[in-house]
Amino acid sequence: MRKNFLILLLIYNLFFIPILFITFHLLGLFNKKIKKGINGRKKLFKILEQRIREKFDPEKPTFWFHSASLGEFEQAKPIILKLKEKLNPNIIVTFFSPSGFEPSKNYQFADVISYIPFDSFSNAKKFINLIKTRENYLFLMKYDFWLNHLYFARLKKFRLCLANAFINERKTSNFLKRFFYKTIYEIFDFIFLISDDDKNSLEKLNPQIFKQVKVLVTGDTRYDQVYLRSRDALKKAIIPEYVLKPKDGAKKKIFVVGSSWGEDEKVIIPAIIKIQKYEPNLLTILVPHEPTEENIEKIENELNNKLTNIRFSKIENYNDEKVIIVDGIGFLMTLYAYADVAYVGGSFKQGIHNVLEPATYGIPVIYGPKIQNSPEAQKLAQIGGGILIKNEKQFYKALRKILSDENLKKEIGQRSFELVKLNLGATDKIIRAIGLIS
Repeated sequence: MRKNFLILLLIYNLFFIPILFITFHLLGLFNKKIKKGINGRKKLFKILEQRIREKFDPEKPTFWFHSASLGEFEQAKPIILKLKEKLNPNIIVTFFSPSGFEPSKNYQFADVISYIPFDSFSNAKKFINLIKTRENYLFLMKYDFWLNHLYFARLKKFRLCLANAFINERKTSNFLKRFFYKTIYEIFDFIFLISDDDKNSLEKLNPQIFKQVKVLVTGDTRYDQVYLRSRDALKKAIIPEYVLKPKDGAKKKIFVVGSSWGEDEKVIIPAIIKIQKYEPNLLTILVPHEPTEENIEKIENELNNKLTNIRFSKIENYNDEKVIIVDGIGFLMTLYAYADVAYVGGSFKQGIHNVLEPATYGIPVIYGPKIQNSPEAQKLAQIGGGILIKNEKQFYKALRKILSDENLKKEIGQRSFELVKLNLGATDKIIRAIGLIS
């Protein structure tokens, strides 16, 4: 174990762990999400012991995948699927956040799914001793460094892999941050980077790390995952055929709005009302990010007397309404498969949602200006597969132009899919690098 890591671990346990524990439990008194995470960890070891006893084969290798939340777990899924197909090892998946654990607790390709225990010295030791078998691997997805768990995983000879690593130079702007990240990265056996830019940033941070750790630019496994999900979604039919056939026999054009917030809807709804005059066979499928009754009613009130609309849950009563409002969750990826063009929400609020989901179907993708959180949205705009708009007027012009020009729609859509196609294969590169599958 490297000296710098042991110094960091000592400081962490003396000062940060007590503060984190107290803060976590105080915030749990007021924050429902944090409280859910605390309650979810009650009897954690008792439940883990039972599930590992039932599900694990001590003669098989064990792969532990840890993700902070749901987005990071999506990056882990193609790796897990490939390992299950080729090796069928023990798979344990852990999360820090309820927003990752709750939607994933029934994931079929993991043997055990759990919250990660609070990162105390004793908890981490107990957890690692509990899950280890004859050969062990930890895949840490992107970030979420819990030092005690890393320490005992290293002590028990787990091979440590940091996957989909993104090296943010802003996070290493001062001495303390540089020391933290430089020290953390040195403990891994493998660091799988998303891009050459990340490799350059890592080299600036710690030039010696390339002699100590196997560092590879493998790309982003999210591209593999979104492609796999799209192929699966194409097999599903969640919209009845009669909804897609207009009464006058002309082809319907489908516009899907994904994960919209109120800020997005203020831009979108007035524009589609105007466009409907020129595109009478346009069907808009609007998927709010939070499909609560309050949000659904708000959208209905904005549309009433301007555009006919129906809730997705009442689709059996469809009568040529112009807007379908999706009042449930889990449908968006499949709905994008029907789209001629898509809008991705969050881009007029705090940050854009997943642009790869519509892009993988080879359709034009429109979005607002807040895309700093998404390298994919930035790349999509650069290659002409994504259209960035700043207001309702620009949105109206962009959507109308695409809907009225079939060749333009195909051209933009091809560029959109090109981004996905060119970035497939990160999963295979990672699997081959660890040396278990040729």
